[in-house]
Amino acid sequence: MSRMKWFGRSLLHLILLLLAVSLVSFLLVSMSPVDPLQTNVGQTALGSMAPEQIEKLQAYWGVGVPVWKRFFNWISGICHGDFGISLLYRRPVLEVIAEKASASVWLLLSAWLFSGIVGIFLGIAAAAKRGKWADRLITGYCIVIAGTPSFWLALVLLLLFTVQLPVFPIGFSVPVGMAADEVSLADRLYHAFLPACTLGLTGISSIAMHTREKVIEILESDYVLYARARGESGWRLIFRHGLRNLLLPVITLQFGSISEIFGGSVLVEQVFSYPGLGQAAVTAGLGSDIPLLYGGSVNEKNAADIGSCPGVDGFLIGGASLKPEKFRKIIEVSKRE
Repeated sequence: MSRMKWFGRSLLHLILLLLAVSLVSFLLVSMSPVDPLQTNVGQTALGSMAPEQIEKLQAYWGVGVPVWKRFFNWISGICHGDFGISLLYRRPVLEVIAEKASASVWLLLSAWLFSGIVGIFLGIAAAAKRGKWADRLITGYCIVIAGTPSFWLALVLLLLFTVQLPVFPIGFSVPVGMAADEVSLADRLYHAFLPACTLGLTGISSIAMHTREKVIEILESDYVLYARARGESGWRLIFRHGLRNLLLPVITLQFGSISEIFGGSVLVEQVFSYPGLGQAAVTAGLGSDIPLLYGGSVNEKNAADIGSCPGVDGFLIGGASLKPEKFRKIIEVSKRE
């Protein structure tokens, strides 16, 4: 019963959050000074059109429709599974999002795994060498990179590895001029390497610093002190007695970083001209493609909330995190043996 209550509260929280995101998006777009007709048609073309044609374009782009009416029409469409038609692509919004998501999945998944693995390793290394030069170096890197904007780091990597040292392609998700059926997995990973590194490097700092603090807390615990008294030390002590207690908080933080990667991908994809969800959101915002902008915002927020939902991490790793009392029993059993 308690699990059903927790699930009901989480579902209600998700629904209310999505409604709030939708409402705020509508209000922000309604206050935008961008004229969709001048942006997508052009002032010169509008001047040569008949009044009837301009009225049809205004009806197509929703010019003059009250915000509350657009909002309730969109909500009623979502309740029926209809996110509308993209005004720029002239295709269903969900179809456009699915196409863009297939390109972003390589980027987001690679960045997520890269930031998690490297962040955990650096955090453990900093805690193991606490107070020494390695700890100071890792901590200094995390402090600097935490205050570095992702788009600035993307520009630096772009200039360095595509202009000065032409090792990687300058942009896009696939080679230019290659047919879709000829693109291989290696080509996709090759083009996603620099954007993924940018997102991964900016996400390492928080995971590394939290891992460092948790490992230091574990190393100062009683059961680790008892293990030291038995003669254990170094990396063997950390991996044998500290890694299990480290799993749950680290994986919780790792799943919580999904929202940060989603947010950072908007600017990074724009810098690298990567045709994913982030670039689609920017294009929809600049082109006043309201259905695509709303649909992309809600779906990205939904994916980020589900990924960072409390309990997902615990469900995946089960009971991997053991309490100190259980560690003491393990140590006592191994001592008797």
